[in-house]
Amino acid sequence: MKIFKITIILCLLGSLTLFAQAIKTRTHTNFDEGWKFALGHATDYTRDFNYGNGNNLFAKSGESAGTAIAIDFNDKQWTNIRLPHDWVVGLPFKYIKNDDIDSHGYKPVGMLFPENSIGWYRKSFDIASVDSGKRFEIQFDGIYRDSKIWLNGYYIGGHFSGYNSVTFDITDFIRFGKKNVLVVRADATEFEGWFYEGGGIYRHTWLNTYDNLHFKSNGGVFAHAAVEDKDARVTIETNIENRGIKGATATVYNYVTDRNGKVLAKGKEMPLDLAVRKDIKISDNILLRNAHLWDLNDPYLYKAVSVIKQNGRTIDSMQTRFGVRTFTFDSKTGFALNGRKMKIQGVSCHQDHAGVGSALPDELQFYRIKLLKEMGVNAYRATHNPPTPELLDACDSLGMLVMDETRLLNSGKEYEDQFRDLILRDRNHASVFSWSIGNEEYVTQHTDIGKRIAQNQVLLQQELDPTRISTYAANMGNYFKGANEVIPVRGFNYNLGGLDGYHAAHPDQPIIGTEVASTVTTRSIFTKDTVRAYVPDYDLTFPSWASTAETWWKITQDRPWFMGGFAWTGFDYRGEPTPYRWPNVNSHFGIMDMCGFPKTVYYYYQAWWTDKDVLHIAPHWNWKGKEGQPIEVWVNSNADDVELKLNGKSLGKKDMPRNGHLIWTINYQPGVLSAIAHKKGRVIKAKVETTLSPVSIKLIPSKIKLMHDGQDAVIVNVIALDAKGREVPDAANMVQFDMQGSAEIIGVGNGDPSSHEADKCSDGQWQRSLFGGKAQVIIRSLKSNGKITLKGFSSGLKADEVTFQ
Repeated sequence: MKIFKITIILCLLGSLTLFAQAIKTRTHTNFDEGWKFALGHATDYTRDFNYGNGNNLFAKSGESAGTAIAIDFNDKQWTNIRLPHDWVVGLPFKYIKNDDIDSHGYKPVGMLFPENSIGWYRKSFDIASVDSGKRFEIQFDGIYRDSKIWLNGYYIGGHFSGYNSVTFDITDFIRFGKKNVLVVRADATEFEGWFYEGGGIYRHTWLNTYDNLHFKSNGGVFAHAAVEDKDARVTIETNIENRGIKGATATVYNYVTDRNGKVLAKGKEMPLDLAVRKDIKISDNILLRNAHLWDLNDPYLYKAVSVIKQNGRTIDSMQTRFGVRTFTFDSKTGFALNGRKMKIQGVSCHQDHAGVGSALPDELQFYRIKLLKEMGVNAYRATHNPPTPELLDACDSLGMLVMDETRLLNSGKEYEDQFRDLILRDRNHASVFSWSIGNEEYVTQHTDIGKRIAQNQVLLQQELDPTRISTYAANMGNYFKGANEVIPVRGFNYNLGGLDGYHAAHPDQPIIGTEVASTVTTRSIFTKDTVRAYVPDYDLTFPSWASTAETWWKITQDRPWFMGGFAWTGFDYRGEPTPYRWPNVNSHFGIMDMCGFPKTVYYYYQAWWTDKDVLHIAPHWNWKGKEGQPIEVWVNSNADDVELKLNGKSLGKKDMPRNGHLIWTINYQPGVLSAIAHKKGRVIKAKVETTLSPVSIKLIPSKIKLMHDGQDAVIVNVIALDAKGREVPDAANMVQFDMQGSAEIIGVGNGDPSSHEADKCSDGQWQRSLFGGKAQVIIRSLKSNGKITLKGFSSGLKADEVTFQ
């Protein structure tokens, strides 16, 4: 018996040793530091570092003399930056009567602004001579857009899309033991979307190394599981490539570990013989006993480790996180996760955030998903483009379903390849429950061409990932012809009046709301203001093609076959100002503003999407000069009834309608407006009260520990307090910020959709005014150790500071 135990321990130790050895065979090194940046020019080669001036860049391989591509180019005057980097967010706002400029948030970029629309990046690095036997690959997770890349003067490739990840094998162009120079030219003169898109290398960059015999970088391993009672059958598909100079004989095997690396099950070792420049696909099945399911409140992730061995030595390994779970899409009963029926309580989101534009640090991705989960969101639609991988990591880890969407409904080679790359990159993510092949292609979606394109993309998805299903976000009502004829799940963008008729005509096709609601509100503003371009912070105002939050959610609750849907949008975003234009520079659609500060409608969703005790009163109670005038008061709650009191006097008790809200009209008097609610026999209380003028600043960090890795970030929210320590909801003070120690401020914001204050400031000049009593600062760590202190101060107010560990 003892011998048996020892044998098991030795086997596990041996597997773990192989695992540790395997990790060393392949490297995935962050390549974000040490870059230099400069603006070029789209129409004047003399201001574009001589690019396109009849030189031989594309006529003779390696020719780069006289341009910024040359190894010996003097870039000392260029700006030192760290990626991710969005140069557009730092540009000033500029009004011009142009639909593209309007929809992109009045940032002066595009064809009309050639001086702002080309970005150049250079990075120098060394590769040791001892590493010359490896293969090297540069990976860009996102460059906006139409990028061209050179290494040591050699053109290694370009990438059209601003949203897809792309890799380039750079082995042949490396100077071992000498300086290497990587150069990127990003061309943002043309847009891909009709919303803020930014510009530059706005996602991470990586240097990958591996053996000549290796798993392919994109799509090299696909791990998925089928649930069998309490167990799971894990299928691990590997795609192996030989880039050596002779044929290769080796073996490949896989094993599964728990989240901590403990080996749980191992597959068989399989032989492979691979000729030069060939690849092979090998599949393995592993039984996982008593599988721990990935779920929204228990997002458990396993690891699949795939290993290539040659002559008894591990030469390549890839570790892949995956989840065990089931998705069901039923035309009669709707959606189920792991056999549990649920409504999709989703939001659509663009990828930008206040202060940083499209270049979000990873911590901010997690921060935003946490905010959505607190609201009750269970699904995220990445609109209208492939998301950054770190967003999916956050959803995997925190428990959030994702609808992963490609940029265009198009099956031409460019866009078919984009969809293929998206699926191969993202199909291991546990959070992805559905693919979307496009959004609101009004020219094409209802045509026979649209049908053929959709059919091609659906078949491609089923080939690359048969474990999931796809939809298309159609802004059509009860209409079947075109893409809807072939899409497995019918997606409704608005047009909810056509739901019942469509379902009756096509009872076997599941239906989901791919885009719904679209209430427009301005946080903390409760009156219409056409001068500042504000709309009231109630669930009242919406475009003609949309509806209120309450309308669509009641429709959802009344129809068991309707899966639920994705409200437009989780957060405000730069561009697409609605219903006003200038001076408005970003949307009002968000349930939260661009900083993630909740609006009133947030509490409607939280009341009916969670089991938390929700009792929220709107508006605030600072209305000097409106004494005796009527104020409309909204109460959002999931209680059974609510009584409202003003300065202790009852204003009446009302029953809370299911999936609804309550309204009182009250003649304003300063003091305390309080609510007392009953929920299943419990008492819940809330209040808003008239405050004094602000006397101090308060900084509220998202965390107080910061890793000195040059990547970690903290989100610091800023409020003003009165002499009694109460938050002042209408404070508008300008707040300055001072950063000391091994961190830097990378952006500021306040959620004001008509603010033209800078998101980026010079060192020592960081500031932002409060809007609705709030502002936000985002800081990022440096690599040096030391004390970090952020101070916020405003004229006439007591300052505050926070120290980070």
